[in-house]
Amino acid sequence: MSYVAAIATYLPRWGAAGRRAAGGDEDAVTLAVQAGRAAIEAAGAGGEGVQRVVLVSRDLPLIEGGNAAVLLAGLGLGPEIEVDERLGGAPAALDEVTAARPRTLVIAADMRPAGAAAALASVAGLTVRPLARLARSLPTRARNAAGTVHDYGDPRLLRERGLLASLAAVGAEKPLALAGVDAEQAKALCAGTPPKLPTTGASSALFALAALAESRATGPLFATEQATVTGVAVSGGPATVRREEPAARPLPATTCTEGKDIPVSLAAYDRAFEPKVRFEAARHPDTGELDFPPRFRVGRDGTLGSDYTLVPLPRTGTVYTGVTVRIPVPGLPTPYSLVIVELDDVGVRVLARVTGTEPGTVTIGDRGRMVLRRVAVRSGVPDYGYAFSPEETTA
Repeated sequence: MSYVAAIATYLPRWGAAGRRAAGGDEDAVTLAVQAGRAAIEAAGAGGEGVQRVVLVSRDLPLIEGGNAAVLLAGLGLGPEIEVDERLGGAPAALDEVTAARPRTLVIAADMRPAGAAAALASVAGLTVRPLARLARSLPTRARNAAGTVHDYGDPRLLRERGLLASLAAVGAEKPLALAGVDAEQAKALCAGTPPKLPTTGASSALFALAALAESRATGPLFATEQATVTGVAVSGGPATVRREEPAARPLPATTCTEGKDIPVSLAAYDRAFEPKVRFEAARHPDTGELDFPPRFRVGRDGTLGSDYTLVPLPRTGTVYTGVTVRIPVPGLPTPYSLVIVELDDVGVRVLARVTGTEPGTVTIGDRGRMVLRRVAVRSGVPDYGYAFSPEETTA
């Protein structure tokens, strides 16, 4: 049994109301960071309130060594925090919530449909108690070593021998919500009108939990993936729910020019990682001024000053100026917009690409937030940094 203090959900801007699509600069890690930061802020605990992070997804970037460093940096957590990356769907996410000890942040992210949600466990809050679990093998979808998906393509078999047989085996009777299936199936199997969930993967379980927390409903919540089922009982105290779910828009039209991509330099990647992904500036002790990107300074006596400390930068700011690039660049979808953002209260301006809105629509004076995005994939390596998301996309 666990207690959930805060739940946050995130949907990308793009796609249709019932099925969101990730932008070209988003992946499972950036979706997870967006939901995870929102959950931490909703709990009002700050990063010091998290001792462990669990990321559940079937769409994780396949980096040997894992995605922990980028995930922790994007969340603003220390590099010593324990991170578990779990391959799984809705039942796996629900399992992690019920097993979470206090100060554990459970995040689930999906790419098709796209969305992410996070739950922060605490010593009090919404009670999530395990009811049932059944693991069965009915591999209607399989993935080979190259990532190619084989779909058996028999929805009737999956429903009759998978979902219904497993629910009957665990004695599930009319749950309040059913994650991992489409809205039509959930409505047929649930009591009353279940919440409409925007995803069907790992995050659907946490979207369902958020809906029950908002409605103060108590009762069973089940999650399924193929023939595996997990059920929990939701009851008890309140949980703060924060939603970042902007209205959907069609993906803007862009073109990608053929040509040689810029190769990765892992030495440069390593030098830039902390300030770039953690979004930190150098504070010099003699003047107290901030430099971003961090750099050494030559003092008045001609000596090179390398003694500085890294401090987090604010994530909100105002567009100082900008430009829209329409000249084709190999490896980059065009057109795209670049802006210089004046960050709030620190006197620092940063150059960033615009995300979450059509190119050419951001103007001087627009307010927004700096968000973690995958800025490029170089030599097969995902490279992360910050982009400017106008306020309308983060409401």
